[in-house]
This record gives sequence, C-alpha cells and structure tokens, in this order.
Amino acid sequence: MKKGRGRTSRIRRRKLSRSSESRGGAFRDAHSFIHDVGTPDISSLLNESCKPEFIELKKWLKDRKFEDPNLIPARFPGTGRGLMSKTSLREGQVIISLPASCLLTTDTVIRSYLGAYIAKWQPPPSPLLALCTFLVAEKHAGTRSPWKPYLDILPKAYALPVCLEPKVVNLFPRPLKAKAREQRTRVQELFTSSRDFFSSLQPLFSEAVESIFSYSALLWAWCTVNTRSVYMKLRRRQCFSAEPDTCALAPYLDLLNHSPNVQVKAAFNEETRCYEIRAASSCRRHEEVFICYGPHDNQRLLLEYGFVSTRNPHACVYVSEGNFDEKMES
Repeated sequence: MKKGRGRTSRIRRRKLSRSSESRGGAFRDAHSFIHDVGTPDISSLLNESCKPEFIELKKWLKDRKFEDPNLIPARFPGTGRGLMSKTSLREGQVIISLPASCLLTTDTVIRSYLGAYIAKWQPPPSPLLALCTFLVAEKHAGTRSPWKPYLDILPKAYALPVCLEPKVVNLFPRPLKAKAREQRTRVQELFTSSRDFFSSLQPLFSEAVESIFSYSALLWAWCTVNTRSVYMKLRRRQCFSAEPDTCALAPYLDLLNHSPNVQVKAAFNEETRCYEIRAASSCRRHEEVFICYGPHDNQRLLLEYGFVSTRNPHACVYVSEGNFDEKMES
C-alpha cells in the first residue's frame, strides 16, 4: 500500500488543511477569522445578557421604563465586563437614556424607610453616609429589596487600596502609600463617627445593627458609591450636612468602562428626566463602548477606581521631598 492513501493519512491532511486556513485567518480581521472556522458570531462569544442576573436586571429596568436598543452587557479581554454596541453608533447619538426612576440618589433614600431617621438625626448625616447606609440595608434585605436585581450585579469585593492589607499597601511607592493610608483613615473615621446613627436604626431590624452595619459592610458600600456613581447635582436638603450632594448610582449605565482616549457628553436632562450619555465619536458594531471617568493619572485611577490604564496620556510621576533628600544623601 502506498504511503499517504490510508484513512489516518486522510484525517491528517484534513487537519493540516484546517490548521493552515486558521493561520491565514489570523492575519485578517477577527470577524473574518471567526466566520472562516465556523464558530459563532463574536457577539455571542462576548454576550453576558443571557446570564440569570442580567435577565433579572433587564426585567427590573423594563419595569422602570428603560430598554436599551444600542448596547448589551458583554465580557472583554483586558477590561472584563462592560457594554458592547449592538449596532453602529453615530457621533452625537444618545447611546443611553436612563430614566430618573432607575437612579439611586439621596432622594431615593429620603423617600424610603430611612427618611424619617435621617430627618431627625443631629448633626445631619452626609449625603455619602445616607447612600452607604441605604446600600447596606438593602443588601441585608436580600430578596425583600426592590433593588435586588441591581445589587446582584454589583461587585462582591473591590480592589481599591483602601481594601488591601497594610502589608500590600506598604509595597506601594511613597506618594501612593501616603494617599492610600489617608483614604483608609477617612473610611475608618466615617464608620466610627456613624455608629450612633446606625444604632438609631435598630427599630427597623430584628437583628443587632452592629452585625448589619459592620466596617466591612460600610467599606463595600463606600467603594460602590466611590467607583460607580455618576455626577448629578441635587438640590440642597436641610436634613443633610453641607457636603455636596452630587452622587447618583446609575444601574446598567455603570457597566461602561473607562478609556482616557474617548470623549462623551454625560448629564441629567431635566426635560426628559433621564441621565443621558451621548457619543462624541462613532463606534462600530460589536465594539466595546467606553466613557472617560476624567483626565486622571494612574495613581488617581487606582485610588478611586481600583485599576490603572495602560498608555495613559495623563500619566505622571509623583516626587516627594523624601526622594530629593535620599538623592542628596547618596
């Protein structure tokens, strides 16, 4: 029998043929390569909207008069979970218009069971504390919380320096280490100064409030507000301290990831009563849609959001007086 004419040889030749097609496809665009080898469309590979938590979130948003024709939740290499365009997006197009009924603000807190307790507490709590308290209480409520579909997609833990062990923080460069310690001190002071307020909420719970409003619970809520809120200036209320009331949690919209190289217009539209994100540049179908959290260097991004950006045009080097002292001594 001649070599190369048996069944094993035929199978081997077919495999080599497919392999060469795949290698050639790697030099074309990703969409062409995926279709060449007969795998599903890239959108189905990245799509997260079929997961139970996102199905529930979609129902919850629909009940609050929001449906998104432009974007779907997806998972991307490098950035993780985000939002992907379902269609091509034009410059100037409104890509998300989230109704006020979906936003979690201090107005939400005041209208809730916490409102009466906040109104009578002296000195008045800060807007930040009100939001954090509401998040902890609603998370504790579990299935009884009307905000459960949103709470279920929030991170269970955060990677901000304030959440890291001191021995890890000690490895940071000196300027970042100092800022991280300041951040931890602020959160610890917020917790310590709020214990009496938490105790006043005992009539709302069958469990001891100390077990509900623990430091770890407050830290999670603080990180949620710090990393996921959008800017929205609210009217001044006498029941809150004089600190600016500018944070709003925006379910679904807060899935948008940061890129320092994009520009969008984001603001609450008083006429439509919606928080709107408008694209400042075009975006192709099945691309990740980004927003810019601000012109932040990587130290600020790590402190406030728990990540750094590669090729950050706003990157800078922090130099402390200690650096000069050490240089002069050497």
